[in-house]
Amino acid sequence: MRRVAFGMSAGALAGVLLAGFAAHAETGRAATREYTAQSRPRIVVHPRRHLGPNAKRHCKFWLAKEYRASGAVITPQMRCWWR
Repeated sequence: MRRVAFGMSAGALAGVLLAGFAAHAETGRAATREYTAQSRPRIVVHPRRHLGPNAKRHCKFWLAKEYRASGAVITPQMRCWWR
Protein backbone atom coordinates (compact mmCIF):
# COMPACT_ATOMS: atom_id res chain seq x y z
CA MET A 1 0.00 0.00 0.00
CA ARG A 2 1.21 3.47 -0.78
CA ARG A 3 2.02 5.78 2.16
CA VAL A 4 0.77 9.35 2.42
CA ALA A 5 3.33 12.08 3.10
CA PHE A 6 2.62 12.37 6.85
CA GLY A 7 2.87 8.64 7.59
CA MET A 8 -0.69 7.29 7.23
CA SER A 9 -1.77 4.71 4.72
CA ALA A 10 -4.35 5.73 2.14
CA GLY A 11 -6.95 3.44 3.76
CA ALA A 12 -6.39 4.90 7.22
CA LEU A 13 -6.59 8.43 5.83
CA ALA A 14 -9.87 7.61 4.09
CA GLY A 15 -11.26 6.22 7.36
CA VAL A 16 -10.30 9.36 9.25
CA LEU A 17 -11.83 11.59 6.58
CA LEU A 18 -15.08 9.60 6.50
CA ALA A 19 -15.34 9.67 10.31
CA GLY A 20 -14.82 13.44 10.30
CA PHE A 21 -17.44 13.86 7.58
CA ALA A 22 -19.96 11.72 9.49
CA ALA A 23 -19.40 13.77 12.66
CA HIS A 24 -19.84 17.01 10.72
CA ALA A 25 -23.00 15.74 9.04
CA GLU A 26 -24.45 14.73 12.41
CA THR A 27 -23.81 18.15 13.97
CA GLY A 28 -25.33 19.79 10.90
CA ARG A 29 -28.53 17.80 11.37
CA ALA A 30 -28.64 18.67 15.09
CA ALA A 31 -28.21 22.36 14.34
CA THR A 32 -31.01 22.20 11.75
CA ARG A 33 -33.35 20.51 14.22
CA GLU A 34 -32.50 23.10 16.85
CA TYR A 35 -33.21 25.96 14.43
CA THR A 36 -36.56 24.57 13.34
CA ALA A 37 -37.63 24.09 16.97
CA GLN A 38 -37.28 27.83 17.64
CA SER A 39 -40.33 30.03 17.28
CA ARG A 40 -40.50 32.50 14.43
CA PRO A 41 -39.75 36.13 15.26
CA ARG A 42 -42.80 38.35 15.62
CA ILE A 43 -43.09 42.05 14.90
CA VAL A 44 -45.17 44.13 17.29
CA VAL A 45 -46.24 47.59 16.10
CA HIS A 46 -46.97 50.28 18.68
CA PRO A 47 -48.56 53.30 16.99
CA ARG A 48 -47.39 56.66 18.29
CA ARG A 49 -50.67 58.41 17.63
CA HIS A 50 -54.23 57.53 16.75
CA LEU A 51 -54.81 57.34 13.02
CA GLY A 52 -58.19 58.19 11.56
CA PRO A 53 -60.31 55.76 9.56
CA ASN A 54 -59.11 57.31 6.28
CA ALA A 55 -55.39 57.00 7.07
CA LYS A 56 -53.24 55.93 4.15
CA ARG A 57 -49.76 54.57 3.92
CA HIS A 58 -47.38 56.74 1.89
CA CYS A 59 -44.09 55.33 0.63
CA LYS A 60 -41.04 56.77 -1.07
CA PHE A 61 -38.90 54.48 -3.24
CA TRP A 62 -35.41 55.07 -4.61
CA LEU A 63 -32.30 53.25 -5.76
CA ALA A 64 -29.14 53.65 -3.72
CA LYS A 65 -25.54 52.71 -4.46
CA GLU A 66 -24.05 50.42 -1.78
CA TYR A 67 -20.41 49.44 -1.53
CA ARG A 68 -19.83 45.75 -0.85
CA ALA A 69 -16.83 43.44 -0.92
CA SER A 70 -17.70 42.36 -4.47
CA GLY A 71 -17.98 45.98 -5.62
CA ALA A 72 -20.60 48.69 -5.86
CA VAL A 73 -24.21 47.51 -6.32
CA ILE A 74 -27.50 49.33 -6.73
CA THR A 75 -30.18 48.29 -4.23
CA PRO A 76 -33.82 49.36 -3.86
CA GLN A 77 -34.65 51.42 -0.76
CA MET A 78 -38.03 52.28 0.73
CA ARG A 79 -39.38 54.47 3.54
CA CYS A 80 -43.06 54.47 4.52
CA TRP A 81 -45.25 56.47 6.88
CA TRP A 82 -48.93 56.88 7.69
CA ARG A 83 -50.98 60.04 7.06
